[in-house]
Amino acid sequence: MNTSFQTASEQSPGRFENAQGLFGHLDANVISNLITTTADVVLVMDENGLIEDAAFANEELLTIGRTHWVGKPWGQTVTEESRTKVNALLRDMASDKSTKWRQLNQWADNGTDLPLSYSVITLPSGKTDGRVRALAFGRDLRPQAALQQKVLNAQRAMERDYWHLKNVETRYRLLFQVSSEAMLILNADTSKLEDSNPAAFELLGGDLHKSGWSIASSLDKASSTALNKAFAELLASGQSNPVALTLPQGEIKVLAHVSLFRQEKSAHFLIRLLPIQTRPALSANNQTRQLLSEVMESAPDALVVTDLNGIVLSANRSFLQMAQVSNEALIQGEPLDRWLGRAGVDMKVLISNLKQRDVVRLFATRMRGDLGSATEVEVSAVSVGSGEQPCLGFTIRDISLRLGSESKSSNDVFRSKGQMTELVGRVPLKDIVSETTDLIEQMCIEAALELTGDNRSSAAEMLGLSRQSLYVKLRRFGINVPDNEPEA
Repeated sequence: MNTSFQTASEQSPGRFENAQGLFGHLDANVISNLITTTADVVLVMDENGLIEDAAFANEELLTIGRTHWVGKPWGQTVTEESRTKVNALLRDMASDKSTKWRQLNQWADNGTDLPLSYSVITLPSGKTDGRVRALAFGRDLRPQAALQQKVLNAQRAMERDYWHLKNVETRYRLLFQVSSEAMLILNADTSKLEDSNPAAFELLGGDLHKSGWSIASSLDKASSTALNKAFAELLASGQSNPVALTLPQGEIKVLAHVSLFRQEKSAHFLIRLLPIQTRPALSANNQTRQLLSEVMESAPDALVVTDLNGIVLSANRSFLQMAQVSNEALIQGEPLDRWLGRAGVDMKVLISNLKQRDVVRLFATRMRGDLGSATEVEVSAVSVGSGEQPCLGFTIRDISLRLGSESKSSNDVFRSKGQMTELVGRVPLKDIVSETTDLIEQMCIEAALELTGDNRSSAAEMLGLSRQSLYVKLRRFGINVPDNEPEA
């Protein structure tokens, strides 16, 4: 190893031109203070990387370094992923190369580590012992890391706010576009049209999208005057009453609700146009049909209408809930067996029976939701061949609670062959066998207790069980055990 004094100035541009004259007279204490001041951590190492001494810029680093670093090889004081960087620094030191600043993670208390950036210079051999040493200058990167974390957190918060506003904008844009009410947004200063929804285009006609269109051109003179008055009242007081307007085309009458909102530095009018329609009174028969339609829509059982091939035409709210679908538009045109029964099996059986008999009652199957739910149901169906469009109607009832109570009841009796057959395909074979075994075991225990006059010891002997085993089974089947009986 080259033992000549290799300073940082010999390897760096812009070094002192008269270093010997400026610093040659300084003693060891002054040089020690200068070295300590230049970095947060200064390690003194021998040529093998053993830390012989260290200086620290503050008490926290002093406590950590004196306890965990001094007297150990440098590579043992850093984390696993930093050891290759330490070896690279030591190789550069051994070959008298200029070392670049490298970031290391050095162990501290409680298994934590400190981010430090190190650069190493080689010192000349000592006059007393002739050994070559090196100085490792370390910078504490925690303030920089904390600042980076703050910037990262701020960036994440900005991204969250951006996407939140984006989602809100999307939702309100969707509501604006699908609303059945005609809506217009006008600039409050120029009355220029800034936005409109499809319902407004349908009400006001194609002129709406022409350049230079004004709302006055779509109103008669009296309505235009009334609307301008409503604009003035809104700007003056912030409130305005609904205004009745007449559209020239077809003498259509509408009720205009005007609101004021501000965006950035400009004000805008939001105009909602509601057609004023006079509807004839419903006949008693029509009222009855309307009531029936409302009852079916609110029925607790799922109701769904399909074409003759099982393609969904309409359904009530209960069906949407069971299918875990947000609105009816998402199910229209879809095959019913997407949700009902085993795909391609149960619906074929139902449709085949409907074609032969017109009616199916209490067909047991399963309903699947789009979000993964599965519900045991009973289906009754009818084929309607009259009317303009032949269709199939289905009522679907959730029977999962009924099945659950049947399987858990302590008074269950043996199922008939027909009942067992109904469970096939709806309940796994393992569960059917387990339930049947439990029923037989419970009935035998109850019979033994009845024959022995409720004597547990005799009943256990009759059944070939220990008393403790009998108590376990009594508790399992919900048969009361006196409080003074021993625990199993």
